[in-house]
Amino acid sequence: MYYIAEIGINANGDMAIAKELINMAKGCGANAVKFQKRQVDTVYTPEFLAGPRKSPFGDTQEAQKRGLEFGWDQYDEIDRHCRTLGIDWFASAWDMESLYFLDEYKPPFHKVASAFVTNKPFLQQVADRGRPVIMSIGGSTINQILDAVRIFRDAGTNLVVMHCVMGYPVEDEDCNIVNVEHLAGILPGVKIGYSGHERGIMPTLAAIALGAEYIERHITLDRTMYGSDQAASLERRGLCRIIEYGNQIKKCLGKAGYTKIDAKQLAVAHSLRYWE
Repeated sequence: MYYIAEIGINANGDMAIAKELINMAKGCGANAVKFQKRQVDTVYTPEFLAGPRKSPFGDTQEAQKRGLEFGWDQYDEIDRHCRTLGIDWFASAWDMESLYFLDEYKPPFHKVASAFVTNKPFLQQVADRGRPVIMSIGGSTINQILDAVRIFRDAGTNLVVMHCVMGYPVEDEDCNIVNVEHLAGILPGVKIGYSGHERGIMPTLAAIALGAEYIERHITLDRTMYGSDQAASLERRGLCRIIEYGNQIKKCLGKAGYTKIDAKQLAVAHSLRYWE
């Protein structure tokens, strides 16, 4: 199992919060933390940025969007802190310049956000980097998913596809966890995971039971903090429980088949089958 604690924009542009979240992820046993990187002027139009929005950063959309972003100095610090703790980190790029930015850190994965499944030029650029890729597929049709997977297969990319449902938060009944098994059936040779936006932990645990090998969940210090992703995030207790219970589930699943009976069962069977 590989557990990803998504910090994303929940650090609210504050390095102290970012480090506290990294520490929390490491303490719960996560394998990696994930951020998001955007060039504000590329992702948003001038008209949108000029629009009103009250936030801790000011009264416009531009103030809020710029306030959430980390630059070189902050990512250098994130890189140092994660290396010191021994936890992986990577980020989802929301534009080409951010992709090149992140590639400078030689991340263990490039993350493709669900929104980019249909952006073939962007996917090709990600594939050309030659790094393993984790791709979420929320809001995508099967043909769109297969087209995206084909780009990475053609490039020889080590790919993980994450079942995901767009929404912040997503209700349990909308999680459609059976698609973890469905993806494994239609994408042979591709590792399957789950990126969850639900409030609780049951859909994530169900995904593990159905074979998800990679798990990604947003994390926060406090769900009542400012931010659009906080409500769909896990606090410390939730993250620790998912990792603890998920590991137990994975252990319980074991291996399929009855061709070889283990020694413990054989001893019990021998003691009960008096006729043998």
